[in-house]
Amino acid sequence: MAAAASPLWGLHYLYRVLFFFWQFCILLGDESTEIPPYVMKCPSNGLCTRLPADCVECATNFSCVYGKPVTFDCTVKPSVTCVDQDFKSQRNFIINMTCRFCWQLPETDYECSNSTSCMTVSCPRQRYPANCTVRDHIHCLGNRTFPKMLYCNWTGGYKWSTALALSITLGGFGADRFYLGQWREGLGKLFSFGGLGIWTLIDVLLIGVGYVGPADGSLYI
Repeated sequence: MAAAASPLWGLHYLYRVLFFFWQFCILLGDESTEIPPYVMKCPSNGLCTRLPADCVECATNFSCVYGKPVTFDCTVKPSVTCVDQDFKSQRNFIINMTCRFCWQLPETDYECSNSTSCMTVSCPRQRYPANCTVRDHIHCLGNRTFPKMLYCNWTGGYKWSTALALSITLGGFGADRFYLGQWREGLGKLFSFGGLGIWTLIDVLLIGVGYVGPADGSLYI
C-alpha cells in the first residue's frame, strides 16, 4: 500500500506545482495587458496624423529653420490604433508642422494657469508667473509644459457699462465708487455732493476711458 501511495503523492505534488505556475502566468499576463494612461487621450481607429501629441513618438530635428514648414517621421505608441487616409491600419506616418518651440506658439495654442492675486489696474501693467500646457492636437518642439510671464487679466465680475451708467446718473452721490468697491472715495463724493459737480464730471471721463476700475484690481467684463 505504501508503494502504491508514493506515485500518487508524487502526482499530487506535481499537480500543485503546475497549478502554481499556471496562476503565476495569469498574473503576469494581466500585468502585461494593463492599458497605459495615455491611451485615454487617443481616439481609436482615427487618422494617425490627427492623433494628440501624447499618442505618438516623433523623430524631431531641432536644427530646422524657425517658422519654416518641416516634416517629421512619427510612430504611434503601444496600444494605440490608427489608420491612414484609406482607412488602413498604420503604425508609421509623417506629420507636417511649423518649426518652432512650444513656448513660441501663439496664445491660442496653449492653456495657462490664472492668477487672482495680481493687480490688473496698475501702471505699468503687472505680470505673474504661469504654467502653460500645449493643447493636445498641437505639435511643437521641446517641452509641452513651460513657464511664462503673463499680464494680469482676471475679472471680479464688475461691468464697465454699469459703472459708467452709475457715474452719469448717480455719480454725485458716489454710487459709481461704491459699486467699484472704493468706499472712501464714495463717501468723499457723497458728503461733498460730487465735489460740487467737478469730481462727478471727472469720474465720468475716467471711468469712460477705463482709467478707474474695480478696487480689487480686476478687469471689467
